[in-house]
Amino acid sequence: MKGFTLWFTGLSGSGKSTLAELVAAELKRRGLTRLEILDGDVVRTNLSKGLGFSKEDRDINIRRIGFVCHILTRNDAVAIAAAISPYKAIRDENRALIKRFIEIYCECPLDTLVERDTKGLYKKALAGEIKGFTGIDDPYEAPENPEITIHSGKESQDESLQKILRTLELMNYIPPDPEATRIPQEEEAKIKERLAELGYL
Repeated sequence: MKGFTLWFTGLSGSGKSTLAELVAAELKRRGLTRLEILDGDVVRTNLSKGLGFSKEDRDINIRRIGFVCHILTRNDAVAIAAAISPYKAIRDENRALIKRFIEIYCECPLDTLVERDTKGLYKKALAGEIKGFTGIDDPYEAPENPEITIHSGKESQDESLQKILRTLELMNYIPPDPEATRIPQEEEAKIKERLAELGYL
């Protein structure tokens, strides 16, 4: 099996890390054991310690994650990145480097993100108590053509998971599982239409 990268992008609290873990567990169950998750917060603690949150530092951090994903993909492993990665140009740069790159946009309304935020960071940012918070007073450039869009404000985690898995099956990145939960025909049709628009089918 050839390696590939799943790149989860979206605002803080949109479900990136949770879905990355769910997808990883399912892929391992299907026998794809050469797999690594690169979580944005974990990478900042280890690979990117010392970087701040300026645009330059954010770009460096995302390039580092992308380079590790490139190495893993090149060696036929599955790389799963879960990072806000707010700037389109750097995501596109990583796509060009990695090539076998599936962008998963975790879209979620701001009011839902505020409700979910147990640390109260969004409220502090909205009140001006925190500066440079992505999606509030620092930009987030949403993907224009992601392979998969997750609407985590209205989809259940299982619905999002099944959408991702079925897309990967249709792209021939992972083997189909006859025992897996089947998604509704309407959702299947939407996935096929999207992949056809992007030239995969």
